[in-house]
Amino acid sequence: MYCALYRKWRPLSFDDVVSQSHITTTLKNQIIANKTAHAYLFTGSRGTGKTTCARIFAKAINCLDMHDGEPCLKCDICKQADNQSLTDIIEIDAASNTGVDDVRSLKESALYMPEQARYKVFIIDEVHMLSNNAFNALLKLLEEPPEHIKFILATTEVHKIPPTILSRCQRFDFARIKAKDIKDRLMFIASKEGFKLDDDAASLIAKLSDGGMRDALSMLDQCTAYSDEVTVQTVSTAVGISGKEYVFDILEAVFDSDAAKAIDKVNELYSMSKDLQRLCEELLSQVRNAMLIKTSSHAEELIASTPEEYGVLSELAEKSTLQGIISKLELLEELNERLIKATNKKIQFEMGIIKLCSCEETRRIGSDHTQAADLKPLLNRIYNLEERLNSAQTVPIQKNEVRRYDPIIPENQTSPEKPSADLSKVKTEDLEPLKNWRDILSRLVEKSPSTSAFMTDSSAYIYQNTILIVVKNRLLIKLLKDHVKALDEAITETLGARFAIRVRAVSNEELKDEESPVNKLLKKAKDLDIKVEVNK
Repeated sequence: MYCALYRKWRPLSFDDVVSQSHITTTLKNQIIANKTAHAYLFTGSRGTGKTTCARIFAKAINCLDMHDGEPCLKCDICKQADNQSLTDIIEIDAASNTGVDDVRSLKESALYMPEQARYKVFIIDEVHMLSNNAFNALLKLLEEPPEHIKFILATTEVHKIPPTILSRCQRFDFARIKAKDIKDRLMFIASKEGFKLDDDAASLIAKLSDGGMRDALSMLDQCTAYSDEVTVQTVSTAVGISGKEYVFDILEAVFDSDAAKAIDKVNELYSMSKDLQRLCEELLSQVRNAMLIKTSSHAEELIASTPEEYGVLSELAEKSTLQGIISKLELLEELNERLIKATNKKIQFEMGIIKLCSCEETRRIGSDHTQAADLKPLLNRIYNLEERLNSAQTVPIQKNEVRRYDPIIPENQTSPEKPSADLSKVKTEDLEPLKNWRDILSRLVEKSPSTSAFMTDSSAYIYQNTILIVVKNRLLIKLLKDHVKALDEAITETLGARFAIRVRAVSNEELKDEESPVNKLLKKAKDLDIKVEVNK
């Protein structure tokens, strides 16, 4: 009878377990020192080795010829445990045994001594599925367990386990298996099984498995049923996903805002019976990769891709801003959720693709959506024009005491020998206009164009070691606080010293009689014979 690969190649000893050495080493050391706990909790995503390690542990503590914490695999106990005929190792599926009566039956079984082994081991899988009453019944047994009993609880949703249960177990968190480790294991199994597995195909399976070895072996099994020579195309066809060339074709159309081309590619895949849910996940994965390339200097280490694929992803990343990529990710996440419940997945998918292609990044002043490369020359031209118009102080302070201001840099971040000034008692005439303010804003363009954009009409004054920034809207105060690091660096680099920063917004009464800044700018330009073109 044929045996599935994930069952045939299930690890039988701790040394065979992949990517969980932090757990297997600890368990082996406990077994060697004879200091095992009465209850363990194994938690982690599916296919990471929780149940496998539980079985190995149960064998090892009962093995008749244990060596270095490992089961010998040759004694009667090990052989019976491997073929699941050892009655002293009891596996319970909590998903189908959720009630208090099931736990009471377990408690009755726990009263009896082991028949053959040293310990009677209960492995409770998906333990989070137990009812509250069942957990309460189990708690009593965990509090005062017989010496011959060991419990191993396994779950993928540890947050559903009551704290009272957690506190009585030694907890081990199983990590997702690294894609490289999964790939190496697949290549090893393929060599032993006698079929050919392409390197790129193994990488694709490893990536699709999302850190689960069992899922990876199941996909490999499915591919070998389709062909003895497993290639990327084999994986694409057998597993029901799109080949990567189709994924990149769709993404190129999306990043080029070519909805017609993107829809054509989707329809082509749909006619080939490709799984749209899986295709959406593939698009998500590749857009995520583009995001990493956009943000990380070592993205190549974080992304499982061939050099050719990395090149394509880099080109996609260059076509959009970071915020644009994030917006596409958000739309794909929404599409993925809708596909789960959709009665017509094709319509939902087409709607999602069209939204992606028409996803325009907001380019309003003060938004982080602004593209630095586009804004920098424009803002520099604005600042140069303002210098020529001698309009450095566009927001004057009225001749009264400055009482309303907001601290931007906290007091404890200024130099200790120079405490920040108390501006609430400083008169307006004592504040000196900061002559280097436009230089600071020019430097700010390079550090954070979006921050400098909403400060074009601001003014700055200096008193001792404190700088007061005056803006026309209190909303800008919050924006400044959100971007204070770049502003602080620009000031420090320009003036050569660190200053406490305060900000004040002029009131509506102070502004109500002011002429529009744009009209004032145009008027001054006209007075100086500077030609200004206004696009309507």
